[in-house]
Amino acid sequence: MPGDVVIRVAAPADAGAIAVIYNEGIEERQATFQTNLQGAADFELPIARRGEYPLLVAERDGRVVAWAGTKSYSDFPPYRPVAECMLYVTGSERGRGIGTRLLNALAAAAEEAGFTKLIGKIFTGNERSAALVRRCGFREVGVHLRHGRLDGEWRDVLLVERPLGEAVPS
Repeated sequence: MPGDVVIRVAAPADAGAIAVIYNEGIEERQATFQTNLQGAADFELPIARRGEYPLLVAERDGRVVAWAGTKSYSDFPPYRPVAECMLYVTGSERGRGIGTRLLNALAAAAEEAGFTKLIGKIFTGNERSAALVRRCGFREVGVHLRHGRLDGEWRDVLLVERPLGEAVPS
């Protein structure tokens, strides 16, 4: 059916679209400390590692409109089953439930890949992202005050976590 959103594992051909969506987030200055725009080549390795660190896209009418991925949290052995996650939705598609579906799908893929927890860092002023992660079962852990500078201004970062699999409290 036209207009339906399909969530799937990212493919090498998605790298350019993923970069475009990430660059929107960079330019908006609400979701990342990154200030350098990225190209397709910057996403080739994360896509290649998608079996180890899940990377998913949401597609509408054959066009990638959002992506969510995981990366290593720490090399310290007890922390290896913890993954940091990120999610970006193109501006024209926000508020339509895509982020919720995609983040829940990412959690399922991360659990299937053997991860026991997802963590995230969100700028404290990013209320939409904070509401999204709450809807998806994340809990707020705390705030890193003055965690980094963006455009010369200090930013605080909200820490969130979602246990997976055997780590889910009973």
